[in-house]
Amino acid sequence: MKKRYLDHNATTPVDPLVLEAMLPYCKGLFGNASSVHEFGRLARKGIDEARQKAASLIGANDVDTIVFTGSGTESDNFAVKGAAEALKSKGNHIITSSIEHHAVLNTCKFLEKNGFKVTYLPVDKFGIVDLSALKKAITDKTILITIMYANNEMGAIEPIQEIARIATDNNILFHTDAVQAMGKLPVDVSRLGVDMLSLSAHKIYGPKGVGALYVKKGVKLTPIIHGGHHEKNRRAGTENVAGIAGFGKAAELALKNMPQEIEYIRGLRDRLENGILESIKHTYLNGHPDKRLCNTSNISFEFLEGESIILNLDMEGIAVSTGSACTSGSLEPSHVLTAMGIDPVRTQGSLRFSLGKDNTEDDIDCVIKILPPIIEKLRRMSPLYKG
Repeated sequence: MKKRYLDHNATTPVDPLVLEAMLPYCKGLFGNASSVHEFGRLARKGIDEARQKAASLIGANDVDTIVFTGSGTESDNFAVKGAAEALKSKGNHIITSSIEHHAVLNTCKFLEKNGFKVTYLPVDKFGIVDLSALKKAITDKTILITIMYANNEMGAIEPIQEIARIATDNNILFHTDAVQAMGKLPVDVSRLGVDMLSLSAHKIYGPKGVGALYVKKGVKLTPIIHGGHHEKNRRAGTENVAGIAGFGKAAELALKNMPQEIEYIRGLRDRLENGILESIKHTYLNGHPDKRLCNTSNISFEFLEGESIILNLDMEGIAVSTGSACTSGSLEPSHVLTAMGIDPVRTQGSLRFSLGKDNTEDDIDCVIKILPPIIEKLRRMSPLYKG
């Protein structure tokens, strides 16, 4: 049975060229990048080259604005906790949205237990942040706004430039979690006007266990990991040289291939959506029809529970998800779809299809062929379905 992977927002396969770039640092170039001898200098050279490539991907002119981390989650934690600690003498108020990844939401909840106040902004029916609510939420104690660039569950693209302008006008730091946006949207930190931006390698065909945080020159963050003088005293710990080298190669490939990949994947996504919505009754697209990532489709199948659809698709060799991989297995309805005002019953029957560069029309046509009989079978067993 051919396996078909349509869950790229959870993770992506490592590109062969990325693996090739990593292997030397797993073999002969195994030195500690902090060592002064040749082994260390060669490892440091690999990190420096990767830092330049990561900076180029996001349009950062100063390579020292890139801090390598252990994941996108760590990058989010560093941005939010680091800013909160560094600015607590100025205020204790943070603004975020109700649809953030749990790497931001749970970090904010942690800070709430430690003396900070957090406002969770509402979104509209498409998952777009309410800018008027943002303006009203700002107080003289607001020190940080953190809003994701693109949502991981239904792909909504947030008005980051407008949010950054509001933050700048009010002298507030602005962080955006761009983990899902990378490789699917052009990103230029100067044009966007952000102070901090989170990245993750495994979302752009790089290795797991390595991320990065862009920190605009002049922005001071309190480190959340203490130890040695790594990453210019911003993130202690011996660098994952092989992972960072892989991240650099993945960033280079993403920047080079993005224009054609966006168009190709959008075509596959539209083919998938049209096929599902036309062939299966009582289905609904969640999210904005246009302001959405090129690869992401979140579709609700009424009268059903998403996990049962996933298991049946998995038996046919097709991998999809109900939402964020970080909350897989939870019985709670998606906090993202709930915030959009979608009925909880419909929310429970939602699937996320997230496509990648290696998907083909044959993959899409296979899903369109296999999914309708699965839905029909499951609905016959559902007490909610009346035909």
